[in-house]
Amino acid sequence: MGRSALLSSVAVVAMSVGAEAQDRDGVYQLGEIYVSGAGQGGTGVGGSTITREQTWTFDKQTLEQAVNLVPGVVSTQSTAGQRNETDIFVRGFGRWQVPLMIDGVRVYLPADNRLDFSRFLTNDIAEIQIQKGYASVLDGPGGMGGAINLVSRKPVKPFEGEFSGGAAFDNRGAFEGWNSYAMLGSRQEKFYVQGSANYLNQDFWSLSQGYSPYPAQGPYAGSLEDGGRRNGSDTRDWRVNLKAGFTPNATDEYSINFIKQSGEKGAPLNVYNNPPSSQNSYWRWPAWDVQNLAFMSNTQLGDASYVKTKLYYNTFYNSLSAYDNISYTTQSSNGRFNSYYDDNARGGSVEAGTELIPMNTLKAAFHYREDFHTEWNHNQPTLPSGGFVEPKQNQAQTTWSAALENTFHVRPNFDLVGGISYDKYWIDKAEEFNSSNGGFIYEYPKGGSDAFNWQTAAIWRYSDTGELHFSVSDRTRFPTIFELYSQRFGTAIPNPDLGPERATNYELGWKGHVTANLRATAAVFYSDVRDLIQAVRVSPTQSQTQNINQGNFYGFEMSFEAQFSPQFALGGNYTFIERDVSDVSVPGFRPSGVPTHKAFLYATWRPIDRFTITPSVEIASDRWSDVVVGTQAQNAPIRAAFPDLYIRTGAYTLANVNVSYKLMENVELAGGVKNLLDQNYELAWGLPQPGRTFYVKARATF
Repeated sequence: MGRSALLSSVAVVAMSVGAEAQDRDGVYQLGEIYVSGAGQGGTGVGGSTITREQTWTFDKQTLEQAVNLVPGVVSTQSTAGQRNETDIFVRGFGRWQVPLMIDGVRVYLPADNRLDFSRFLTNDIAEIQIQKGYASVLDGPGGMGGAINLVSRKPVKPFEGEFSGGAAFDNRGAFEGWNSYAMLGSRQEKFYVQGSANYLNQDFWSLSQGYSPYPAQGPYAGSLEDGGRRNGSDTRDWRVNLKAGFTPNATDEYSINFIKQSGEKGAPLNVYNNPPSSQNSYWRWPAWDVQNLAFMSNTQLGDASYVKTKLYYNTFYNSLSAYDNISYTTQSSNGRFNSYYDDNARGGSVEAGTELIPMNTLKAAFHYREDFHTEWNHNQPTLPSGGFVEPKQNQAQTTWSAALENTFHVRPNFDLVGGISYDKYWIDKAEEFNSSNGGFIYEYPKGGSDAFNWQTAAIWRYSDTGELHFSVSDRTRFPTIFELYSQRFGTAIPNPDLGPERATNYELGWKGHVTANLRATAAVFYSDVRDLIQAVRVSPTQSQTQNINQGNFYGFEMSFEAQFSPQFALGGNYTFIERDVSDVSVPGFRPSGVPTHKAFLYATWRPIDRFTITPSVEIASDRWSDVVVGTQAQNAPIRAAFPDLYIRTGAYTLANVNVSYKLMENVELAGGVKNLLDQNYELAWGLPQPGRTFYVKARATF
């Protein structure tokens, strides 16, 4: 096998240092976010890119699994276990500070933006763009800690397709579930069309055989989880992606993109609390659906200018059912319900750029968005009377942003970048239902806020392969409707005047070749975080969200890729991060969800042609997690065993291996093992993760 062919195969599993070398064909470039200081396909200032070949090789079928492949980013389990949600932290910033986009269109849940990243599948994604610390102001408001963008595929051949499928088995050999993906597309001289469908069905996943139920003691009834198949771990997700584009010439493109995804899931219970905390914890989600319809365009104006436009309409529908007990059959007790969210957003943006002035690139963007949220409950629906259906309550908000970015090309290999933006939002409607005195709809005082943002960067490309950069980015994020108005079942006072959070992010980074066969990156980062939103106790029985917290996030990250021989390559990354946050309302407060140390290592060995073995190791130190113990008398032994509000949990070393064989150039068989050592570990207190899992899969392309 030739050296060039091997290097190509290694690029498939390269980490962020190799992402800029990927083939740009097949990437829906109209759906990419703007990356300051990057060439075509580059990661720019503080960025990483995950390719679809990486998600295939390491069998990362959902977004929260995939992001662990790159430095500075980690996924975790939400400590609110009854929600069964995963969160993603980018250099310490979570889902409220790091917007998620699909093809450049933000996925935002106006009620509380509690995104569940496990619901986003990866098979139809060409690449995952991750900006860390420095997210361009041109991409819209909210990028306080970075941005994540899922970029879909685009056809490049007159006729092309891909079909894949796989199955998973637990550590006892039982069939857990299956997944499938199909894509057909056509690229002609002046147009393209493509359709794809992705499906993931999981009946359950199993705990490690090292898991042991918490023992019964005193009045305590013992764990609700007996091991083996994890109760409530079933999920089903599917997504379709339809795309049509018109390309009248070599530079212009006009496209319509439709994406619809639908999910349903259970919610595994905390293994320590029995009864759960709160008792209203027997939850299931019959629906978790997102839909995007977007028009995108790029028009070249002469030789030096362009205009890009984006118009979109997206929807989010969510239904949540709370049951009486672990049988999940009746909903008759007080506080049991079917809850419905029915949201939509419409908006657009325009971006223009020019290089009419020598040595200078000037770009401007304007974003406008309207979000509408509708919610209602069907309370106690299994009562003989049929329960009570609340009237629909509506909330709405409008957001806009104007941004300007200028890049001065001091020399062909040295750029200075500066950007500013002004963001503003206001609440148009804020209804709530009061069930007393027969029930009535009332409206909160309407709030709103604005913010000025700025950023700058210096990028020195000192060689064909080497780059050094320094950046400062001062960004904000606006509060959600939940933070503004939620009364938390009567224990909180609304605050419509709540202001934005703010962070100033600094980064010094480098990437280049150490030797001819060793590529690497390194970055030191520091974030000064201010006006963090936190619930403050204002009376013995009530709290209010206020901008009181401040903190510092800081750390170091690096990655490398080494080619030792034509048959063997090694790569990986490491992240160190600390978060210091002051909190005047919660004694002993600890920021949860992020490990101090995180590493990923992999090797690629090709002993014979067409046969590849890819072992990998995922390592993370422990992380802080909330301890939520019920107030019932039966929970007394748990409160005695876990007396503190926070606990260290989540340390793990996961060994994985993938083996693949190409039957022919376009047909591949693969299989592997995750968590090979069947380690029992938790990412959040009381929520253990899957044990050893086996998988087999195949794909064919043409």
